[in-house]
Amino acid sequence: MEENTKRMLAGKPYRPGKGNLPEMRRKAHLLSQKYNQIPEDNAEERNKVIDQLLPDHGKGVFLQGPIQFDYGCFTHLGDNFYANFNLTVLDTCPITIGKNVMCGPNVSLITPLHPLMYEQRNPRKQADGEVDDIEYGAPITIGDNCWLASNVTVCPGVTIGNGCVIGAGAVVTKDVPDNSLVVGVPGKVIRKITEKDRLKDFPY
Repeated sequence: MEENTKRMLAGKPYRPGKGNLPEMRRKAHLLSQKYNQIPEDNAEERNKVIDQLLPDHGKGVFLQGPIQFDYGCFTHLGDNFYANFNLTVLDTCPITIGKNVMCGPNVSLITPLHPLMYEQRNPRKQADGEVDDIEYGAPITIGDNCWLASNVTVCPGVTIGNGCVIGAGAVVTKDVPDNSLVVGVPGKVIRKITEKDRLKDFPY
């Protein structure tokens, strides 16, 4: 693995235009586009694309589509992962998702960060003479048995514990303990999920 790629995955400043990263992104973008063009009743062809785009995935993965991944190969999906329309995953740092995780429409998992100072953020000529910008990032971890409702954004460096529910439209900027209900912008834990939340007369 190239040093620049190692720096990216470690959350250190790196150059997105250097080395094999542009080609890796191009491959993931083309695979995302290909997936989006396959009818949802053609599971065989869809699964072939998932195997290429997301080589580290568990069993029973279903992506409604359309989808957009930056790299794909740096994302782990656990068993029985489900995503509704418009899943966006920017995995410049590793994204690790547990089993039985559900995502509503328009969920975004975002690991990249950019410098706040414009002098560091703007593209400029680097030591090798090429024009490039500098980015960095932080990984995302989502535990087992979580539900991210529609329009949720998970920001860089966040860990969401097991059994959590993230309410619609929440922007998660901080770590979330197990079995928490999170709502708002920025997302805040409003309470624990308890036995009182169990539905009565549930058919099974």
